Amino acid sequence: MHNQKDKGRILVTGGTGFLGAYLIRQLLENGWAVRALRRGTALPAFIPAHIFDQVEWVAGDILDVIGLAEAMEGMDAVVHSAAKLSFSRNDRHEIYHTNIEGTANVVNLALEQNIRRFVHVSSVAALGRTGNGETVTEKKSWEESKWNTRYAISKFRGEIEVWRGIGEGLPAVIVNPSTILGFGDWNHSSCALFRSAWQEFPWYTEGVNGFVDVKDVARAIVALLESDIRGERYILNGDNWTFRRLFGDMAAGFGKKPPSREATPFLAGIAWRKERIKSRFSGKPSILTRESARVAQSRTYFDNSKILAQLPGFQFTPLEKTIKEACGEYLRSMPLQPAAGRLAEGH
Repeated sequence: MHNQKDKGRILVTGGTGFLGAYLIRQLLENGWAVRALRRGTALPAFIPAHIFDQVEWVAGDILDVIGLAEAMEGMDAVVHSAAKLSFSRNDRHEIYHTNIEGTANVVNLALEQNIRRFVHVSSVAALGRTGNGETVTEKKSWEESKWNTRYAISKFRGEIEVWRGIGEGLPAVIVNPSTILGFGDWNHSSCALFRSAWQEFPWYTEGVNGFVDVKDVARAIVALLESDIRGERYILNGDNWTFRRLFGDMAAGFGKKPPSREATPFLAGIAWRKERIKSRFSGKPSILTRESARVAQSRTYFDNSKILAQLPGFQFTPLEKTIKEACGEYLRSMPLQPAAGRLAEGH
């Protein structure tokens, strides 16, 4: 471990989230002194506790301007990775508040406090999708489209706040990760895709999406943070795969049955309605909603050549390797393996 203070002091928002946790680990390894915001008391169990012991945790929220200003005081840099990700209709207001107003708060305070480096974690969703097999680069401009989820709209509008900050002199860079995969809490975020594969979720689509290893996103963010690049955005995407291939690989990693029923748009409509009813009874959010079913039908390819040109020597982990390693970690982390071959409830 480097001397804690040799890179400077950094505030991380969203530090207890999936990406935020890996980001903190990478920052500490690179010699940053890390302060991080947390809302709840629990820390993610998928990162060793001794790593989090090195973090100065501050109870706070990006919607609380006074608390946020205090947390940012004396910092050299900020990585803003806090965001609300949900495809549920009920979370619409929270998504907009957090992802737009919260981002505006972080940007305004960073300008006020003369923060030297700022990285905003956006999403490829903020570039917009048209769903017809196009290849998306950083030059893509937003278009209204039925493929854009509420989350996408919120991330697009949040990104506008960062561009405004850049116009006012904020030394910021923006990253747009695709769907982030790895070992985390499979009840939350994109990690729930692994839970679906474990439960032998039967549906697949031939829709195409971009996927990226969580560790690669953390490495790219820290590399950009430690550069003097400003006013640029970078797509962070490892591979473009069909959802069928993705779930097939995850199922293989768990020794489970791959999905075998193609979810045509009509069948997907039935499936998400069934999942909505199920989630009402179980109290667990469903990964399959009207919005996510629509995204799963779309075909979008994401071009990663700009970041590869910017960071010579940087390589993305092949998706096969990411999935295989994550499945191994999920299996090791299960206290008691469910009986072999047991199917998920309702399938």
